[in-house]
Amino acid sequence: MTEHQIPVRDVTPPNTKNASAPLDLYASRAQIYTRAFTGLFRNLRRAGGALLFLLFFGTAWLQWNGRQAVWWDLPERKFHIFGATYWPQDFILLSSLLIICAFGLFFITVFAGRVWCGYTCPQSVFTWVFMWAEKITEGDRNQRMKLDRAPMTGRKLARKAAKHAIWLGVSLLIGITFVGYFTPVRELVADLLTLQVGGWAAFWIGFFTLATYGNAGYLREQVCIYMCPYARFQSVMFDKDTLIVSYDPRRGEKRGPRKKDTDYKAAGLGDCIDCTMCVQVCPTGIDIRDGLQIECIGCAACIDACDAIMEKMHYPKGLISYTTEHNLSGQKTRLIRPRLIGYAIALVTMMGVFAYAVAERPLVKLDVLKDRVLYRENEKGYVENVYTLKIMNKAQHPQTFSIRASGLDGLNYEGRREVRAEAGELLTFAVELSIAPEKLPSSTNEIIFHVQSADDASINDDADSRFIGPSVR
Repeated sequence: MTEHQIPVRDVTPPNTKNASAPLDLYASRAQIYTRAFTGLFRNLRRAGGALLFLLFFGTAWLQWNGRQAVWWDLPERKFHIFGATYWPQDFILLSSLLIICAFGLFFITVFAGRVWCGYTCPQSVFTWVFMWAEKITEGDRNQRMKLDRAPMTGRKLARKAAKHAIWLGVSLLIGITFVGYFTPVRELVADLLTLQVGGWAAFWIGFFTLATYGNAGYLREQVCIYMCPYARFQSVMFDKDTLIVSYDPRRGEKRGPRKKDTDYKAAGLGDCIDCTMCVQVCPTGIDIRDGLQIECIGCAACIDACDAIMEKMHYPKGLISYTTEHNLSGQKTRLIRPRLIGYAIALVTMMGVFAYAVAERPLVKLDVLKDRVLYRENEKGYVENVYTLKIMNKAQHPQTFSIRASGLDGLNYEGRREVRAEAGELLTFAVELSIAPEKLPSSTNEIIFHVQSADDASINDDADSRFIGPSVR
């Protein structure tokens, strides 16, 4: 049998074949009670979450040259990122960064499915934290279910209050930290403690606190299933070589309970003991044994739970695993394929261009605005144009700039030829250019303004404009 004649097995789980039951699009939400579990992927998710929390909460408190290291100063239209200051004119860099992040997400999705959702998405990370708060206050899955069915008592009220207190505390901490990237966090915390916080800061802290509390506490999987656009378009990037969390029906079927040491294969059973542990640990409440579903966020909780059961039964692990459709059907998986290579090339190219653009970003910006009066005649009889110059010092240190104009022979420059700008300062001033009428080659002439730092010749910029004069016969 040749390579192209490898038999393809039907890997459709039996519970999904010939499904004809109508789908209720208006079904009420079923409460999901997740069970606590341990395992390799849970530890990886915890480590990744800890790193993300360290970056999110820790970066806001870093200082750099007497100011907050990462600070989006909206009133001053300055965006400080460690040793660099960016202005609204640099937003093309932010757009480029977002495009790079999107292509990075595409690349990861083609290779390993929705691992972003399962391990690093803020919605997922915060939801796991809130689920942990449920466990320590209300108990594990069965205890929480029993508690919710029980009538309200003082004990139940205390447990519920403790859970919501932790939820609100975590949400408030997240809200303060997020706003702290726009208002210096040290000043913000001091103002909160003294009840002197500004109205807008208080509004946004409250907004993000309630948003986190609602999303991670109540909506949870509803955000992933119905509100997140990524859940909709990610499927078009999957192929049969994409790593996805999957159940192996060839090995697991036929499902059924059995004693630990029985010869289950003689009874026609597969490795799946139908314990439903994979369902009980799933944060979106799906049964991975029904096949790949849009609700699956690739968190691998079901892998950890199933591996633990397989270990107890002395069966090989991997009944549920990261695998591919080709692998499940007995075909060879191609990790390196044209689509993946294409995304990789595009991603590396864009990262290189972005790094070059950031490294070569001009540290001075010159803008020229011509006066509305087209031209005038000065006391010498020369044709004169007036311009408004705006010089922005993007460097981290004060700079002395020299200004000149070129483009016409005999052009006279009148105004400030040298200015000093502090770090991040924007200077605005007017200058005049004049020329003898007989030296004008036409009524409209291209000219160039030049600005250059006297402290660092590499800091310079040019701006084009026009010199308007009378009609030349």
